[in-house]
Amino acid sequence: MIVSEYKKFSNYKSIIGVDEAGRGPIAGPVVAAAVILPNSFVIPQLDDSKKLSTKIREELYELIKERSIDYSIFSMDHTIIDEINILQATFRAMNNAINNLNHPGDFILVDGSYLPSKAPDIELKLPAKPIIKGDEKYHCIAAASILAKVYRDNLMKNYALKYRGYGFESNKGYPTIKHKNTLKKLGPCAIHRKSYKPVREIIENNN
Repeated sequence: MIVSEYKKFSNYKSIIGVDEAGRGPIAGPVVAAAVILPNSFVIPQLDDSKKLSTKIREELYELIKERSIDYSIFSMDHTIIDEINILQATFRAMNNAINNLNHPGDFILVDGSYLPSKAPDIELKLPAKPIIKGDEKYHCIAAASILAKVYRDNLMKNYALKYRGYGFESNKGYPTIKHKNTLKKLGPCAIHRKSYKPVREIIENNN
């Protein structure tokens, strides 16, 4: 059951929730969001973004931006992912999202098994805790997951207009069967992650 982070971590007054979207795709950026919700924040439909319909996600996206104390969204594109790997790019996106907040938080909750500070070049300025499946447990992480997901989906819809034929408007860069078949037919476009196996194999076979 998803609850307010302030019920569990009552010693803190300004908790930052952090989550990402886009680690699994073979094209496009990875996006991280950081959000601080007020203690009184209540939206019954708030949940892990993956459990929500597109319509509800988009409605919540606007509500969260409107009602949050502060939020920040940051993306790392495919070139950075290929250069430093997806995990390090995700940590960097999360850290940048946190640092771009204007409101000072006093505690950070990060979805997943690791904190961004696991990266050798990142040091968090606040106490923090990783929460496995945090987007199913705390409002602030669920809100961050929605911000990251909707923002990234919109980016991929825009890329679909530029790189036609790959179905980015529907697959969002994930390696669906149709996407992989199109990749074999057309070859990679500019935003495909060349370090990812399905893309790398096609590049190698064409050389």
